[in-house]
Amino acid sequence: GECHEGSIWESAMFAGHHKLNNLVAIVDRNRLCATGFIENIVRLSPLEKKWEAFGWDAVTIKDGHSFKEILSAFKVCRLRRAKKPLVLIANTTKGKGLSFMENQPLWHGMAPQGKQAEIAKRQLRQEK
Repeated sequence: GECHEGSIWESAMFAGHHKLNNLVAIVDRNRLCATGFIENIVRLSPLEKKWEAFGWDAVTIKDGHSFKEILSAFKVCRLRRAKKPLVLIANTTKGKGLSFMENQPLWHGMAPQGKQAEIAKRQLRQEK
């Protein structure tokens, strides 16, 4: 949802213009914001092309919950010799692993309480 904000794009434009090639941004692409689903409010797709239009290289992490994929993307950071900043777009699921929270915009600004908190703890322990 933060990619709906002008300050994100102003910063992206500045970094691309000045070729800040030692800068890496990570976008948690969970497709939700406080008021609903991103693409229903203001479409961001194709997100990679938007960052590239601002002078960035873009790498998409297919499963942003996979440490293996994240670390692989960071290896790209060390090896690259580009004259552009880099954005890593990590596709994630908001509330992943919690049956009642997954992909539910309502939970954007709330924490589970009472019985729901106990269910969440139990489900997260099972994820390990």
